[in-house]
Amino acid sequence: MARISGVDIPKQKRGVIALTYIYGIGRSRAQSILFNAKVNQDTKVSDWSDEETSRIREVVSNIKIEGELRSEEQLNVKRLMDIGCYRGIRHRTGLPLRGQKTKNNSRTRKGKRKTVANKKKVIK
Repeated sequence: MARISGVDIPKQKRGVIALTYIYGIGRSRAQSILFNAKVNQDTKVSDWSDEETSRIREVVSNIKIEGELRSEEQLNVKRLMDIGCYRGIRHRTGLPLRGQKTKNNSRTRKGKRKTVANKKKVIK
């Protein structure tokens, strides 16, 4: 396995696909990385030379990825929660934030169902 920015990327996959194993790199960013590093997109990682790998590492080092990106996202969410805006409140309560309906769906955000039982009537 090749190691780029602390992540093992699989050798048997094409370069574009393998780079997406790094958090913060999708297909289009992987294509632009390989283009800037002057590496063919269709070559497998096992076929990369040491020079190509070092050029890719150099291009990737200029991009905010992995832990740095995760911490920035967490700080952004924390900022929304601190200022108490709508999105921050939805984050805090664990509900969907982008206008989705919650009556029937949104189980991913809300979690497992919590059944609320009715009060039983006392017979006189």
